[in-house]
Amino acid sequence: MSKLSTGNFFEDFSLGQRLVHGTPRTVTDGDASLYTALTGSRFPVSSATPVARALGLRDRPLDELLAFHIAFGKTVNDISFNALANLGYADVRFLQPVYAGDTLQSESEVIGLKQNSSGKNGNVYVRSTSYNQSGEAVLTWARWVMVHKRSPESPAPEPHIPELPSHVAPEQLPIPAGLDASAYDTAWTGSKHLWEDYQPGERIDHINGMTVDESDHTLATRLYQNNARLHFEELMMKPSRFGRRLMYGGHVISLCRALSFNGLANSLGIAAINGGSHCNPSFAGNTFYTWSEIVERWEIPGRGDLGALRVRTLGVKDMETQQLADAKIDKDGRQVYHPNLVLDLDYTLLMPRRGPGNP
Repeated sequence: MSKLSTGNFFEDFSLGQRLVHGTPRTVTDGDASLYTALTGSRFPVSSATPVARALGLRDRPLDELLAFHIAFGKTVNDISFNALANLGYADVRFLQPVYAGDTLQSESEVIGLKQNSSGKNGNVYVRSTSYNQSGEAVLTWARWVMVHKRSPESPAPEPHIPELPSHVAPEQLPIPAGLDASAYDTAWTGSKHLWEDYQPGERIDHINGMTVDESDHTLATRLYQNNARLHFEELMMKPSRFGRRLMYGGHVISLCRALSFNGLANSLGIAAINGGSHCNPSFAGNTFYTWSEIVERWEIPGRGDLGALRVRTLGVKDMETQQLADAKIDKDGRQVYHPNLVLDLDYTLLMPRRGPGNP
């Protein structure tokens, strides 16, 4: 009997299947520092302990996306080790902060299956949840991934595509325990723009760009302990249609989020990701730019110190965002993503409201 793990292929999944993922991970300040080095993220709550404590948190939390990538990385060996691509996300909720010293472990349930028309692969839908050392759920998410079949002759399962919510409603947004934005100081970011200053329909071109080297995205994916072969094995990927390794799409999310600081600087963190698509692949050498559209501005019931902004952030490779009026173009009578568009992410931010300290 082989002692090697070859991961699951499409035929190995069944509706309702539960997977308990291996290798719990204790997260550290070192992880947070390396994440900052790889993304350049500057949001103050996850950057400065005095800021976090002034806002009622017990310590500086990890950036939500770092926690997500680490939790996500736990699931890869069982779900996407043999993937062609991670296709999208929905109903991602950051239930409580993750701090240095916490240990994360993840579990998943298969909630949908659909073989693709080629017969060579299929889409697997899962709901995953990550727990800390006390057994408390810290984040939960749904995603769908295209996975190779072991054999094209294997019979197709009965297709089942799960119904997923279009967004997390304002009254369901998780708010970190103790968070109080009434003493928020805009001097922490140098930006005066708070919740009231953003209007639905507004577009923000974030200006700054970032070029990602081969070592950057490889190191980032190792940090997340994401062992999907398409990110690491150049030899395996050479005969593919891409001819090279793909960048982990989650790292693209982190880059675009970091670039959005110039325009959304006073964000207190991500409460939820409503949905997202990796529109086109990304590779080492690409330069990324991003723009954001304010979709909705919500009051949070019972909170006068902070509100929520539903934001659509779009990532572009190798062209400035001002060159694109929209994410999609017409191709043979169909609306498709522009070939330089790599990310379309719908998420909800928490943002301080105006008060005595921020007139």
